[in-house]
Amino acid sequence: MTLISQRVALAREGANDKVICRMASGWAVMGDVQFLEGYCLLLPDPVVPSLNDLDPDARATYLLDMTRLGDAVLQATGALRMNYEILGNTEPELHCHLFPRYAHEPEQHRKMPVWFYDWKTAIPYAEETHGALRKKLAQLLEGSA
Repeated sequence: MTLISQRVALAREGANDKVICRMASGWAVMGDVQFLEGYCLLLPDPVVPSLNDLDPDARATYLLDMTRLGDAVLQATGALRMNYEILGNTEPELHCHLFPRYAHEPEQHRKMPVWFYDWKTAIPYAEETHGALRKKLAQLLEGSA
């Protein structure tokens, strides 16, 4: 079972502590690390290999949920912009990374893809530190449905 499938299974069971909320297309979850506060992902449910494996209606729903989640992150964090990345090269199942980008980022990172950050030393998600933001995102998403 891949990491994406595992995370979705945990979300269904109520055992994924990073879940923001259930959305029409899947699960909004906080990222495992928070080197950029508000980093989150949209995991599809059911899990599929790629965006291209969804029918047109499911694609539209997933992409709308992706932008709704991005809007909520922007509102909750005051970030300058959102970066959306659907890669699937390492984990070959659909998932979208949503990265808020900030003016206070170091100059060498601000204009580069987030993959240039040192992920090994990034701040791990912790409910006591990031839980208020997770809850705020859930409230914003419930209000925009």
